[in-house]
Amino acid sequence: MACRKISIDDRIEQQKLVVSKAKDRYEAELEQLNQLMKKRDELRNKELLQAIEHSNRSFEEIMDFLGTDDSQN
Repeated sequence: MACRKISIDDRIEQQKLVVSKAKDRYEAELEQLNQLMKKRDELRNKELLQAIEHSNRSFEEIMDFLGTDDSQN
């Protein structure tokens, strides 16, 4: 019975290593995802600013358009 307990303990330790490696990989992939989403947001913001610069609308018109008015819903 003692051999079986050691075997189980060894398997538990091995599985802990597997889980730890999976967690590290997950965190690395999550960081890459966050960086990509941040880059996408930066590109969208840049595109939006360029559209505003080339627009013939005033700042106030754009802000009115972007603003939300709950009375209209």
